[in-house]
Amino acid sequence: IKIHLNISKHYLFFRYDCKKLWGVFEQAYVDKDPCKVLVEAYDPLIAAAPFKPQCNKTMFWSKTKDVVHGFTDKRKDCFVTLEDTLLGSVLDGLTWCGKEGSKDTFTSGCPGWSECENNPVRSFWICASAAFADVACGDVTAMLNGSINTPFNPTSIFASVEVPRFNASRVKKLNVVMVIQKNNM
Repeated sequence: IKIHLNISKHYLFFRYDCKKLWGVFEQAYVDKDPCKVLVEAYDPLIAAAPFKPQCNKTMFWSKTKDVVHGFTDKRKDCFVTLEDTLLGSVLDGLTWCGKEGSKDTFTSGCPGWSECENNPVRSFWICASAAFADVACGDVTAMLNGSINTPFNPTSIFASVEVPRFNASRVKKLNVVMVIQKNNM
């Protein structure tokens, strides 16, 4: 089964050779054990569709995906998340993997996020998150979940991957927005 890309909703595709990108994407995981896809396997994909700096507009998040995207969908002129980029928008919410000895892409029977550390989906998001943080500049914003015990969880991708990649000579300020769930009594 192939992952089908919804080209009509992604105007960014017009700047890229989609067949070439698909080939680079597949090289990361096809014909590989789905628990042995290293983060670095996606470096050529990130190089083929690099993230552009969005100074003063970059938005990171942790445990607030629905809230942050509800907000940025209405304010694309103000904030951009990883999922608003070409690669992020295409791969958000998808599952994929390869199998040793097969040239196919599978969308079922793949390891889950926590099933093994080096699975194709997890490795992609770690690689993409690092690259997205690398180009962050100016005032950067992060939306964290203030309704949980550890809003800044040291094991989250935001804390363990993105924050350490911020370049202090380019990122001038980190604005943190704490989102809390309102109790309806």
